[in-house]
Amino acid sequence: MKIELITDKLLEETSQKAKKNARLRMNYNIHKKLEDPINRMLNALEPGTYIRPHRHLNPPKTEAYIVLKGELDMLIFDDEGNLIQKETLSCQNGKYGVDIPSGVWHSMIVRELGTVIYEIKTGPFVPVALDDFASWSPDPEDKDAVSNFLERYS
Repeated sequence: MKIELITDKLLEETSQKAKKNARLRMNYNIHKKLEDPINRMLNALEPGTYIRPHRHLNPPKTEAYIVLKGELDMLIFDDEGNLIQKETLSCQNGKYGVDIPSGVWHSMIVRELGTVIYEIKTGPFVPVALDDFASWSPDPEDKDAVSNFLERYS
């Protein structure tokens, strides 16, 4: 059995892939099978990436993020799309992470180049259900609306 060591080199390699990806983000899965009961991954995120507001209700999943490098704003919304909480997560400010219960609408705005989080989510992996994407949020294909969303919450 081999341990998975999280190093500066791994963070940098994952960040470089995120910078080259059209979505400006890249996962590095630490869990070996999608069926694992706990999904663990690095998620490298660059400013300008759009994480559509979503929740994990169907099926219910708890999700946690721990910032390893960089800075992001965690956004929490109510059912109507009103921002109810915004927290800046960063190793520099002493707010390192967040635990999000199932059913909570959330998104994030990445504030620094090379931001990497350690993400933990209840498994097994299933794509986010369509009704778990916020209907009041921009579709990722609507570039103008996405740009406005990112600007509004930055």
